[in-house]
Amino acid sequence: MYVAVSAVFGALAVILGAFGAHGLESILSEDMLETYEVGVRYHFYHAIAAFVLAVAGGKLLEARSGRVAFWSFIVGVLIFSGTLYLLAITEIRWLGAITPIGGVAFIVGWCSLAIAGWKTRT
Repeated sequence: MYVAVSAVFGALAVILGAFGAHGLESILSEDMLETYEVGVRYHFYHAIAAFVLAVAGGKLLEARSGRVAFWSFIVGVLIFSGTLYLLAITEIRWLGAITPIGGVAFIVGWCSLAIAGWKTRT
């Protein structure tokens, strides 16, 4: 399941990145296109991190902190990247106030991964 979820998020990153590059380039302002691209970049980083965790997880995913890391990456993509995508397309500025919640989820994910690594070291 972890591989499937992370692979879907990776595919979505490619689709949304291509949509931004080819479908939004002539529609969005340079500032909003840059915002969209930041969303895609962090989406990709964390889809890859989730995938690596899913593939190499083993003991890491057996640990609660490893599962917290995985799902924090996924939630972070949904909130951080999702709000940036919506902000760029709609220019509804208050969405930017929600974006840091996704950033906190990313930080929780990386800290949880560190804890999982520490707890499962051999």
